[in-house]
This record gives sequence, structure tokens and C-alpha cells, in this order.
Amino acid sequence: MGDNRMNTPDPSRRAIVATAIDAAGAVAFAASNASAADAPVALSSMAPAFQSRDALEPLPFDPAKLGGLSERLLRSHWENNYGGSVKALSVVKKRLAQALGDKDLPPYVYNDLKREHLLRTGSVVLHELYFDNLGGSGQAGAKERQAIAQAFGSFDAWETEFRRIGAGLGGGSGWVVLGFNLHTRHLENYWMADHATAPVATRPILVMDMYEHAYQMDYGAAAAKYIDAFFQNLQWETVAQRLEG
Repeated sequence: MGDNRMNTPDPSRRAIVATAIDAAGAVAFAASNASAADAPVALSSMAPAFQSRDALEPLPFDPAKLGGLSERLLRSHWENNYGGSVKALSVVKKRLAQALGDKDLPPYVYNDLKREHLLRTGSVVLHELYFDNLGGSGQAGAKERQAIAQAFGSFDAWETEFRRIGAGLGGGSGWVVLGFNLHTRHLENYWMADHATAPVATRPILVMDMYEHAYQMDYGAAAAKYIDAFFQNLQWETVAQRLEG
């Protein structure tokens, strides 16, 4: 009888060969990913995600005609606080575009810029929403009152909570936002400690700035008086448009 061992594949040999092939493939895949991660990125600051603007959105009202909020305060708030964030965001976006092309920059350093990106974006957007919902008579229309009452039980209940959140932020910093959550489908008031704590999936409907720069020049530490003035100047037509989406 002949010896057939030379024609019979050795299972252990096949396993070794298969393991070697898998290992070689893994090494090649890792090398490919590493080279992609380490390669410098040619990036233009004109790419949409890195574009910036230096122009401020103009105030949608005459700052000399708001009762209880002085022109001096409003212009300072618009130019220095909002304007400062617009300029800072422009600088940050340009730096991000440059930094992404630096393969030697540690990720944690890049993330310092991304943190500023988050904060400055929040400040710009919230300030623009804030100024846009000022300059009105302070009188809510029937549709806005009804929509808010349906969500809170009554319009007065909504206003009581909104004011209370603002009073709690007095003397410090933050925002009060009436927002419609696109996920839960609820209209709610939100407390925000800073520009980066916006609730997820929420469309801002009404925004009140509670940073001291929004009222200190007129009211000192009397935040409650500022909240009264804010309500007296609300532009409810803008709120109605935001409610409609």
C-alpha cells in the first residue's frame, strides 16, 4: 500500500498559513489607516465648514426707542459682546483650518480650538436670536398665547417659570430659552449655564440673555428689573414665526 501522507493537507499547516495571511492583512490595514491619519491635510479656509464672517448682523430695531433698556447698553452689548464673539469665531475657524493641516499637532491641542469653536458659535447664534426677539410692544398675540398655554397649562404658568429661571441666573451668567424639542415634540423652558449647554435637537423660540453685560450698565445687580424690561420689549411677531418653524 502506498503512502498518501504527501497528498493529504496538514490541518496545522493550513492554520499557520491562514493566520499569517490574516496578520499580514491586519498590518497592511493598520499601516494604511496610520498613513491616512498622519498625512497632512490640504485644506482651504474657504471650505464651507471653515468659512467665517466678520460682519455683524445689524440690530433689527432702533436702540434709542426701547423702553427700560438704554441705547448705551444695547449698543455696547451688540458691539462688544456679540461683536466680540463674531470676531473671535472668525479667528478660531481660520486657526482650525490651519491646525488640521499640521500632522504634528496633538489632538488635545486641536480640541482646545474646537471647544472655543463650540462656545463662540453658541454666543453668536444666541445673541442674534436675542436681539431679533427684541424691539416689539411686549404684547403676545392670540396664536402665541394659545400655543404656549397648551404646552404649559396656561400662558401665565409659562411666564412665571421663564422669569424664575432668569432670576436664578441673576448675578452670574447664562441664558433662558423657550425651545421646541424636535425629538420629544415638547415646547419647554430651558436653563443654560453658558453658550455651550443648549438642549439637543431644540429649536429656540424665545431667548433671554442673563449674562451681566445684558443689564448691568442700566440696572447694576437688579436682574429682576432687567427681566421686566425684557418682557416689555419682546417682539412677539418674531416668536410667532419661530413657532411656525
